[in-house]
Amino acid sequence: MEQNKLTSKKILITGGAGFIGSNLCEKFLAQNNTVICLDNFSMGRRENIEHLLENPNFTLIEGDIRKLEDCKKAVVGVEVILHQAALGSVPRSIADPITSNDVNISGFVNVLVAAKEEGVKRIVYAASSSTYGDHKALPKIEENIGRPLSPYAVTKYVNELYANVFSDLYGLEIIGLRYFNVFGRKQRPDGAYAAVIPKFIGLLMEHERPTIFGDGEFSRDFTYIENVLQANELAATTTNLEAINQVYNVAFGERTTVTEMFELMRSLLSKYDSKISEVEAIYGDNRQGDIPHSLASIEKAKNLLGYNPQYSFKKGLTEAIEWYWKDLTMEK
Repeated sequence: MEQNKLTSKKILITGGAGFIGSNLCEKFLAQNNTVICLDNFSMGRRENIEHLLENPNFTLIEGDIRKLEDCKKAVVGVEVILHQAALGSVPRSIADPITSNDVNISGFVNVLVAAKEEGVKRIVYAASSSTYGDHKALPKIEENIGRPLSPYAVTKYVNELYANVFSDLYGLEIIGLRYFNVFGRKQRPDGAYAAVIPKFIGLLMEHERPTIFGDGEFSRDFTYIENVLQANELAATTTNLEAINQVYNVAFGERTTVTEMFELMRSLLSKYDSKISEVEAIYGDNRQGDIPHSLASIEKAKNLLGYNPQYSFKKGLTEAIEWYWKDLTMEK
């Protein structure tokens, strides 16, 4: 079955200068859409979208989802919203729960209100695998969640509750995508809250030893960016009424331990620089708020959306490392 293509629409991408958002901007501009990017650059980077600014179908609105007026300005004439704006990172939310709450909950409600008032029907939003919390069963199935283990997880769960209420009360078509450890091009290796894959790649390229929290046996369903782009497009275009007002796992459906991830990464990078093969990891204490194991069932997304991820962890990491090698080497 051929996938529906998102084309010839006016799309708002919140957080459009961020890692996932900027990839979405590129993809849907290339498919003949008009794209509005709303970003306050607290997390997003101008260099992610600079090359798009000359495109007449691309508009950057520098604004904040915490301001309802900015959201109202951004949604004018929009047909689809891809809501990616958020303050990510479990450790960040533990250090500063108030800001995470303001951005991730109040900001989300502002987007929903603006969409309702403008008459935007379809909203696809970034949910999170952190919502599974202390639920131990594997694989993770959408209907079975536990108690959240961090303020960030609380905010992403509350998003799901608000999405349900707005769809029931106001007839909005809302779909949540629970991302599982997304990685790939444009995800930065620097900063205190950098994700593990880009952070480790950056350290290994400098021949520095990365720190693995715990014994390295924690596992993740690492998900390459291309799979996430596919899921967003399917959610934005589905005409299956049963698929709307649902939440879906977005992952590949395989798990990799942190030690396995490090060893594969080191092996792939060693093809570019043989000295990297000699770098060993440091093992530290477990990190507060971390879920021990994460593995998604993607059956619901397959059955209702037609989701068919093409990038395994190894295939995605191979492509990501090629991008990082070029990008980070050029920055030196």
